[in-house]
Amino acid sequence: MKTEDTKLVLKKPEKAASRETVIEITNLCKSFGTQEVLKNFSMKLYDGENLVVLGKSGSGKSVLIKCIVGLLRADSGSIKVFDQDVTSLNMKDMDKVRQKIGFLFQSGALYDSMTVKENLEFPLRRVKDHLKQKEIDAKTKEVLENVGLADALDKMPSQLSGGMRKRISLARTIVVDPMIILYDEPTTGLDPVTSEEISLLINDVQKKYKASSIIITHDIECARTTANRIIMLQDGEVYAEGSMAEFEKSTDKVIEAFFK
Repeated sequence: MKTEDTKLVLKKPEKAASRETVIEITNLCKSFGTQEVLKNFSMKLYDGENLVVLGKSGSGKSVLIKCIVGLLRADSGSIKVFDQDVTSLNMKDMDKVRQKIGFLFQSGALYDSMTVKENLEFPLRRVKDHLKQKEIDAKTKEVLENVGLADALDKMPSQLSGGMRKRISLARTIVVDPMIILYDEPTTGLDPVTSEEISLLINDVQKKYKASSIIITHDIECARTTANRIIMLQDGEVYAEGSMAEFEKSTDKVIEAFFK
């Protein structure tokens, strides 16, 4: 059934409303010149869930998560992270919020001149500057084991395959124990087997670190593997929201174009 504003709203997962909200976005708007990328976009991320935001290229998915961490400033609307509206924060306070958020960039964004160990130590020294070297060593070893690359500690990024670089990027994201993780197209550029491995790893991180995650993707298999809930973004707005099963059963033409 479509609502009066023509958005398709599928049934929301049961009990979602009773869970703690860690991100709440209300009427978010973002334009670049005359191009409206996000139009009155609203959503919630609940504690401990993997929320997939699905949409075709250019639909505003990556712009959304960049607004959440302040890499882009919203034109209007609110973005509350743990009840704190980040759209009105100064740089110092925004940095404090960012310490609770891990961001997995689409490119991985590893420092090419640093070893894997140095890439992992860099955020630790910034965010948890009280740690001693022994504790830093233990933490880097732990996250590398959790992504299945315990033997890559002294390698350079240039020595790693695409899938390995993605795993190391994820290790760097989780090394500071973020409460929220934002994944920007985590399987882009990977072969189907490696994509499935990364998707399963996202689920492992959810379980081990109890993190709440937003997964930006146009990869249906990634969504199928990781999603507790899905929001479809179309023309800068929420077109549909629901479970994977509901999306797959839908006869809506826009949804069918993605799922069938």
